[in-house]
Amino acid sequence: MYYSSGNYEAFARPQKPAGVDHKSAYIIGSGLAALSAACFLVRDGQMLGKQVHILEKDPIPGGACDGYQYSDIGYVMRGGREMDNHFECMWDLFRSIPSIETDGVSVLDEYYWLNKADPNYSLCRATEKQGQDAHTDKKFGLSDKAAMEIMKLFFTPDEDLYNKRINEVFDDEVFDSNFWLYWRTMFAFENWHSALEMKLYIKRFIHHISGLPDFTALRFTRYNQYESMILPMVKYLESFGVVFHYNTKVVNVLFDCQKDKKVAKKIEVIREGEEDSIDLTENDLVFITNGGCVENSSYGSQDKPASFNKAIRPGGGWDMWRKIAAQDASFGHPDKFCYDPEQSNWMSATVTTIDDKIPSYIQKICKRDPFSGKVVTGGIVTVKDSSWLMSWTVNRQPQFKNQAKNELVVWVYGLFSDKEGDYIKKPMRDCTGQEICAEWLYHMGVPVSEIDNLSRHSAKTVPCMMPYITAFFMPREKGDRPNVVPDGAVNFAFLGQFAETQRDTIFTTEYSIRTGMEAVYTLLDIDRGVPEVWGSTYDVRDLLHATVALRDGKTITDMDLNFVEKFILKQALRKTEGTDIEKLAKVPSYLKRKGS
Repeated sequence: MYYSSGNYEAFARPQKPAGVDHKSAYIIGSGLAALSAACFLVRDGQMLGKQVHILEKDPIPGGACDGYQYSDIGYVMRGGREMDNHFECMWDLFRSIPSIETDGVSVLDEYYWLNKADPNYSLCRATEKQGQDAHTDKKFGLSDKAAMEIMKLFFTPDEDLYNKRINEVFDDEVFDSNFWLYWRTMFAFENWHSALEMKLYIKRFIHHISGLPDFTALRFTRYNQYESMILPMVKYLESFGVVFHYNTKVVNVLFDCQKDKKVAKKIEVIREGEEDSIDLTENDLVFITNGGCVENSSYGSQDKPASFNKAIRPGGGWDMWRKIAAQDASFGHPDKFCYDPEQSNWMSATVTTIDDKIPSYIQKICKRDPFSGKVVTGGIVTVKDSSWLMSWTVNRQPQFKNQAKNELVVWVYGLFSDKEGDYIKKPMRDCTGQEICAEWLYHMGVPVSEIDNLSRHSAKTVPCMMPYITAFFMPREKGDRPNVVPDGAVNFAFLGQFAETQRDTIFTTEYSIRTGMEAVYTLLDIDRGVPEVWGSTYDVRDLLHATVALRDGKTITDMDLNFVEKFILKQALRKTEGTDIEKLAKVPSYLKRKGS
């Protein structure tokens, strides 16, 4: 496997890999990474669909990319997905996945057309004081000291950040800024999470820094991620004859690990409650989704809180990874991520409005008609003074194809599930759906006298507790996540958010798809490059633009520097006089590129 860039290889079709007709594949899990691996197996690996087996413990596919209407509790989305125009592996895949909405076009086609016709942007990024605009006004609000702390992190070597927390590299001048409000709520970072991951995120999305305050950097699907992304992939795989095995828990994979050669020999499963096993040869490829950010998640209902299930259960992704990791040091260290769910949990809730009483309050804040079918909030609205640090979003409606015309589906989440609410005097984790809705309505500016009635009779709310939702952000070092294909691996690979690949960042759709692509391309030796991570971190235009954007339009020459620092900077700038570097730094048009 190798990396490539440019359209020479982007449009090329690889030749059929040698010996693929004699190979089979067993894919553990059916989340985005697993389904992507299956798609690359049949598209680029040209493996027969009937020889690709997907082993899924649940009765439906999708993993964390869910969106489902339960007959007893209503619509549920544990999270949402926001995409970047430089998700290179993702768009490489979805150009080949047929739309299930429109004949003759791809998922990429419909996504591209939608976001061109209805570009994303927010008209209110944050509120305070019960629904009033917090007037962050697209400003980051960083002091010179805070900006320097971010720049220092950007240039700090990875190895110097191993096992360090964000609050070890930033102080209150960063944490009290709008920058941190935007960042922590958009990406769900906590102060105690990985400083390394923080650095990787800044480098990965440096080209979108200026678009963070108003979400112009983002793009969204038409419907929820299950209907817009997962179902088209499933239909595509079914058209090739790929075999889905639902209600099949993989409890362990057994390996023969020698010094220079590691071979997967057996998969231990529980099918429909019965123990079973699958014997493997070197021609049987195994793709392992290890860990799981939505593992142990639980739903409540309108009248019932979601339970906080901390215990690791047999047959889940964490238990399986522990058993696999015990067999070889190169298989990672799961307990670096799942040891303390108090540091990796947050809660979401899906609110479905069922009459016309709540939508007017939404419209007052987002300044758009939520029933228009177009962008509504344009991303999350963060309640700046919420003790739960609540955020909420209304994406294009309907979010579900079968949604009634008078319904809105709203996604709400809170980073601090252990804190007492501002209206509901209980921790979020102890609240029913109705109580979470009441807290949300309070922060929306609904008169207190109306909150109880509206939360009970004008909406239906389903809470969801996710103990390990940001486990991948826990401080770590090299080797804690296994390489997609560990050294010496003959017939297996790791997939998803707890596998290690170069330069990309977890908690993204791109990361999942990239691991699937790299795994397939490596094990089948596919003669085509995997698109490299977009190189904005090496583009001086993006670096200069981000530096100015972070400082709310002020150039580096305006920084509050001491005499020595000013002298050094002056001398450095003098050396660029009369060069293209001087021109680049002074002319804004050089720094802005259409589509970035």
